[in-house]
Amino acid sequence: MYKTIVVHVDDSNAMEARLRAAAQLANLFEAHLVGSAATGLSWPSYALLTGSMAVAPIDEFNELCASTRAGLRHFGERARQLGVESFEERLTEDEHRHALLLQSRYADLVVTSQDTGARGLVHSGARGLPQYVALHGARPVLAVPAAYEGRPLHEEILVGWDGSLQATRAIAAALPLLVRASSVRLALVNADRETGLHRGLHGDEPGADMALYLARHGVRVDVVLEKSSAPIGEALLAMARAYDAGLVVSGAFGHSRYRELVLGGVTRVLLERSDLPVLVAH
Repeated sequence: MYKTIVVHVDDSNAMEARLRAAAQLANLFEAHLVGSAATGLSWPSYALLTGSMAVAPIDEFNELCASTRAGLRHFGERARQLGVESFEERLTEDEHRHALLLQSRYADLVVTSQDTGARGLVHSGARGLPQYVALHGARPVLAVPAAYEGRPLHEEILVGWDGSLQATRAIAAALPLLVRASSVRLALVNADRETGLHRGLHGDEPGADMALYLARHGVRVDVVLEKSSAPIGEALLAMARAYDAGLVVSGAFGHSRYRELVLGGVTRVLLERSDLPVLVAH
């Protein structure tokens, strides 16, 4: 059950989409919604950057804080318009990633925008935000694409399953949505090619044990075995489109930057290229 949801607040054009998703979940679970905004820099860091503790930098920093507060006021207005009954505004004088990571400790779910990587559609202060919070925090992250218009997140759900701890944690984090879903597809990509430890994680019948676990929670789940020559992340997105899913659930995996660039990590693909919301957990 999600009872406290934190949503990242900034002045980017992706803010409306993520707020719609966060408000939908807050209303669905009667949760408290926290709007978390950051100045991007603390005052000491700002003074160091400007090279002076004079009056002018203080005034400029105060203007930065005022602009951030204005964004929070807009969040409050929109949350009220979207029917959220319980919400609050929090301002942190720090870098965006650190501020959201701090707030995530006291929440059940964090909502950010999708990371667009090199395409640069997300405010520069939020670059890499969903990955950072998912990999360094203890809470699941819902990454919302800028084009999201409010489709229910608890109807058709595609879950990527590979037997890993990360995928297990993602499923546990998404369980409040999964039990409400009209259809859940547990997707295994190229499970027949797994060897050694990975094959042992699946058992003799890939997906059967996890499907049984979900069914005992009342989840309406089907196992889908997919064979694909595409990277796993791309294969999952293709399956999500084919099944008209409204949400993808996946474990979040951290690799070296070099390996991510060469192999195209599953998490990186999902968080940068998905055209529907993605819930990840590490």
